[in-house]
Amino acid sequence: MIDDFAKAYLHHQLRTVREALVWKLDGLSEYDARRPLTATGTNLLGLVKHRAYSDARYFGEVFGRPFPGPVPRWNEAGAWENEHWAAADETRADILTLHQAVCEHVDTTIDALPIDAPGHVPWWPSPDVKLFNIMIHSLTDTTRHAGHADILREQLDGRTGTTAEYEQPNDVGVREAYWAKVSQAAAAWS
Repeated sequence: MIDDFAKAYLHHQLRTVREALVWKLDGLSEYDARRPLTATGTNLLGLVKHRAYSDARYFGEVFGRPFPGPVPRWNEAGAWENEHWAAADETRADILTLHQAVCEHVDTTIDALPIDAPGHVPWWPSPDVKLFNIMIHSLTDTTRHAGHADILREQLDGRTGTTAEYEQPNDVGVREAYWAKVSQAAAAWS
């Protein structure tokens, strides 16, 4: 019984955080969705593309259920270097369509397999896993990247929250006063 509960709970959480990650693109221009916002080039559309590629591999290849779409295999030359950003010929619609198709494939895989279904991750030091391991890995990684997306989006236009329902109003005066308060507290230690 706990297996069914755990699987359903983890699956729900994964769906929720995937939606939050994609929501961070809402209302952004093409340039803002894809421009590098950190020294390493991290950008919002690249985070979505990375999660699509990653989940296509983890919930496809690992369980012998290959994703049918255009996702490079884990050991293909350039596979890891080219998945964290959107190339000039990749549209937002292309990446979101890929992401949606991968999510459907992931959901089908999770629904079809028991939580203790065996899998094999050839790029891990201990490659023999269960569906449970991969669900936790995906949830953790997606949550991590959704957190990155929160910060990147806040830097772009001040929008925060995990969904439109929980978004805080962007009152510049209130935010500047709060920022000044936090900055003053930090300056006390300089």
